[in-house]
Amino acid sequence: MSVSRMIQAVECHAGEPMRVITGGVPIPPGDTVFEQMKWMEKNDDQLRKLMLREPRGYPAVCCNLVVPAKDPRAAMGYIIMEQTEYCLMSGGNTISVATVLLETGMIPMVEPVTEFYLEAPAGLIHIKAECKNGKVKGVTFRNVPVYVAYQDTVIDVPHIGKVTVDIVWGGAWFVMADYRQFPNLKLESDYGAEITKISALLIKAAQEQCPVCHPDYPDTPITLASLTGPSDTPGCDSRSAVTVLSGEVDFDNPATWKGALDRSCCGTGTCAKMAYAHARGQLKLNQPYVNENILGLTFTGVLEDTAKIGEIDALVPTVKGEAFIYGYSNYVLDPEDPFTEGYTLGDLWG
Repeated sequence: MSVSRMIQAVECHAGEPMRVITGGVPIPPGDTVFEQMKWMEKNDDQLRKLMLREPRGYPAVCCNLVVPAKDPRAAMGYIIMEQTEYCLMSGGNTISVATVLLETGMIPMVEPVTEFYLEAPAGLIHIKAECKNGKVKGVTFRNVPVYVAYQDTVIDVPHIGKVTVDIVWGGAWFVMADYRQFPNLKLESDYGAEITKISALLIKAAQEQCPVCHPDYPDTPITLASLTGPSDTPGCDSRSAVTVLSGEVDFDNPATWKGALDRSCCGTGTCAKMAYAHARGQLKLNQPYVNENILGLTFTGVLEDTAKIGEIDALVPTVKGEAFIYGYSNYVLDPEDPFTEGYTLGDLWG
């Protein structure tokens, strides 16, 4: 059989499917993982599309390319690929990559705790993995500093009306809103279509009305929405539903008012939610915070310290979660395959 690409991957999930590519892809050039990510985006975006679009992918799956770290303090690097973008940071993907690296022996496992650094595009991420009998039982990552850029800001959302939102950096830009502003909406899986519709419109409106500029990543736009509110589950501090866009949103085209629900608890979203709660006086430093998603899965976070991003006051969060390996794959691309970048099917996608 003749193939033009052969890619080895480990299939795992943290609620959300998180594919981890471990072989078959040349190391991209760049002096940092961030530069490698930008090179991939410009020169080899076929890989992301091939692995995430049908027939090899599907709307919920994410993908990570493991690369040698550029920072000498890190054990390994990873480039995060999602449906419409390359991410600077992702908590669920970080937990999954750490789990795969340890359980496959790419990084030596030390029981009961293995500590090391990974290099994400956003920078160094400290990992503390709880290990027992060759299995990773939990991963805690220390995220980049997070902060609230806009608090209790009213935006005008076409087809919805005025909505009060926060714009929060959690390793990615989120527009966050209390779901109780939307009549008859519940944070349950049966309401997924309505959640993603509202979220897509919120993201587009926030992009237009709330300009953001992270000092280190000035070209990073708002791409995520988190609808949030209280949880009825004992021991949980909040319940959230995070939406990832599946394409450009056009206010005049209802077919574009959609996205994919994050099946994990969203690590960066949990960090953003903690910053959101701290700004309201609802969460203190070193106070555990349990965030629940609409599948009933949880991540536990802590705001461990304060920090500065330039002149901006920020917070340093950690988040703990668990990932599970469910398969090992060899993907190939037949040179005669018409779908060298996969395909999408309109309303069947996202």
